[in-house]
Amino acid sequence: MAIYQYRALQANGAVAEGQLDAAGRPDALRQIETLGLRPVQLSEKAATGRIPAAAKALWSTGPRKVSGKELENFTRLLSSLLAGGVPLSRALVILYKEAATPAASRKWKEIHDLVVDGSSLADAMERSPETFPRVYTAMVQAGETGGFLEVVLAQIADFQSREKDLRAKVTTAMIYPCVLFCLALVVLTVLLVFFIPKFQTVFASVHHALPLITQIIIGASHIVRSYGFFVGAGLAGVALLLHSWFRSAKGRRRWEGFVLRAPLAGPLVAQFAMARFCRMLGTLLGAGVPLVQGLSVARKSIGNQILVDAVSQSIERVRQGGRLGQSLAECKALFAGSVVEMISVAEESGKLDGELVRIATVTEGDLDRNLKTAVALAEPFMLFCIAAFIGTIFIGMLLPVFSLQEYIK
Repeated sequence: MAIYQYRALQANGAVAEGQLDAAGRPDALRQIETLGLRPVQLSEKAATGRIPAAAKALWSTGPRKVSGKELENFTRLLSSLLAGGVPLSRALVILYKEAATPAASRKWKEIHDLVVDGSSLADAMERSPETFPRVYTAMVQAGETGGFLEVVLAQIADFQSREKDLRAKVTTAMIYPCVLFCLALVVLTVLLVFFIPKFQTVFASVHHALPLITQIIIGASHIVRSYGFFVGAGLAGVALLLHSWFRSAKGRRRWEGFVLRAPLAGPLVAQFAMARFCRMLGTLLGAGVPLVQGLSVARKSIGNQILVDAVSQSIERVRQGGRLGQSLAECKALFAGSVVEMISVAEESGKLDGELVRIATVTEGDLDRNLKTAVALAEPFMLFCIAAFIGTIFIGMLLPVFSLQEYIK
């Protein structure tokens, strides 16, 4: 048995407070209703000698974070249950009892308890930003406000599935360049630590000035061998500083601006952001969300703050009565002229939601092809860089050998 503290409304509207013993939360709610009260808030009171829930969670084994796959399954199942006429609180009970992992079960039960206590589903989810992104909660709020929550949840699940596929394509495309980069670092380290010292014993007997490139390579080898730990610690410190700077608002904006101006990465980032924005907005409009509210939610899915600011200006023009196509035309970094024209035509014909989803699908296909092209170009470039590094070291170490006879004379 557990002790529960409650606040409830009496029949005359007065607030009653108290506590009771119950086998669980549902039992406590039944007892409150038996007293003729309407529960407003219900919380478990930690008894003496009882381990608090937070401590249990701290000591419990297993993953503590809900995965993206579990969130997608939760969203799709909740949509199906609501579409089948199951009340929200009962649907949440079913979901947390049938959750695949303890972390997901705890999170879904936490959402259920907040909803039972009187919070809206969006407000309950907003308290767990590590599980529910801002775009997710904004869409749920729009669905609750408009009365089509099950439709919005189904759209969210479809969006999550497509988003996961698109991210998987980006990640897969970056694997090979990253492997090549790590290989280059390993080869360079082996050369500086094991290969260069063997030549130093030969050059030590030569009383003649070595070429500048050879002196630089030998000096770098000496630093890596003698102060490798400190060099590694310094690089790690610099990496941490850069990481914290990138997470700051100023640093993130500078980095995002640099990425957008990059020759190959900039267009790919803009394409990715546009595909997410168009699919999100088309999904919302198809679910019945008003245009201005849909734009406010969809801009959060872009990711790049510079592009978000540009779209925000377009949203303000729409809010003042402007056409969507004309407003988005001002955001040239994100929307090409052809895309703006298609949006304008769809807006005039009343088929904006379907056209936005179609544009997103076409853009994702183009993005996939452009990613493959970028990776195809990156592979020979990185191989050239590796060969240049290794070739420079070999040439720098062989130059004194070629003129060794002159040194001896």
